[in-house]
Amino acid sequence: MARRDPLLGADGAVLFLEKVSAALEHVDSSSGAIGTAVNHAIAELVSIIAKAPVDFGRRAKWLDRLWDAYIADAIPYIETLGDFWGELCATKELASVWANNLIEPLRSTWRDRGTSSYFQGTAVCLSSLLAAGRYLELLDILEIAPFVCWADRRWGVQALAAMGKSADALRYAEASRGLNDHPDAIARACEEILLSSGRPEEAYERYALAANRSGSYLTMYRAIVRKYPHRDPKRILCDLVARTPGDEGKWFAAAKEAGFLELAIELAKASPCDPKTLTRAARDFVETNPVFALEAGLTALHWLEKGYGYEITGADVWAAYSNTMKAAERLDRHDQVRDRIRALAHKGFVAQILGRQLGLPTP
Repeated sequence: MARRDPLLGADGAVLFLEKVSAALEHVDSSSGAIGTAVNHAIAELVSIIAKAPVDFGRRAKWLDRLWDAYIADAIPYIETLGDFWGELCATKELASVWANNLIEPLRSTWRDRGTSSYFQGTAVCLSSLLAAGRYLELLDILEIAPFVCWADRRWGVQALAAMGKSADALRYAEASRGLNDHPDAIARACEEILLSSGRPEEAYERYALAANRSGSYLTMYRAIVRKYPHRDPKRILCDLVARTPGDEGKWFAAAKEAGFLELAIELAKASPCDPKTLTRAARDFVETNPVFALEAGLTALHWLEKGYGYEITGADVWAAYSNTMKAAERLDRHDQVRDRIRALAHKGFVAQILGRQLGLPTP
């Protein structure tokens, strides 16, 4: 709807954010999937609301409604909305109004250090101060915060960066490593400051690994290659491998995708690598690169024999064996490869599954 009628689309976005928390309040969210989905929705809808061509008065009413929903958010589901408040204001004038409304309650809460009281509008206030361009006020109020907390001090980092004080911003970020800090988030902020300041070499050396850490080594590699296009992708991969000793095998997929097939096999042999990933590689390269497929399949069988892999069944062993032997047939090395498999199969899972096929002695 926002593509056809931006105003109506923004109205719908505000309504959704008003209703979503109450609608989900009694739904089981123990897996965290619902919270993740809501956070993604917030990020998408904030942009729609912020870009809507609306006058000051109507936008102010939208924010009043969102504030009521934000305060009433008991679970909470929409607490990250406060991080976007400055963007939702769209203008410095409206952001300043919100900063004025909230700065004294926040200052009062932080001055009362002897209690465990928490002001729910903290992120809203700090985000509004930043959006209003009131950088010095933002930094001043952060000085009275009772704890060193990255969730608060990140706004100070952004304020210093907006003032063109990148060196001060970096020092401020590094000094924000409190008891419950977020080292990866701090690294991302520092990396962004250095990149925007035209200092990519320093950004890469100091922060690239921590700033781009993710659940997948392949995703991490992709992210760093995108951010640092001037660097040789193979050098990036080798640097990452060197900085994660003991995890060499986890970089197999990244090396394979980048086309560094010899390196991929070296990595897979150096430390445990997911056998299923290796088996898929063997299957995919049987026709185009049987040498690589053969080594990938043999390495899969090696780690299967050692007991590695998640929810492994006999079918996984047969798949690795089948793809390995297909590659061997294409290379006219059937007997040689079969002997290699016999040599690696001792008393582990591979030996149990393929014992008769390989002619192994019966236990």
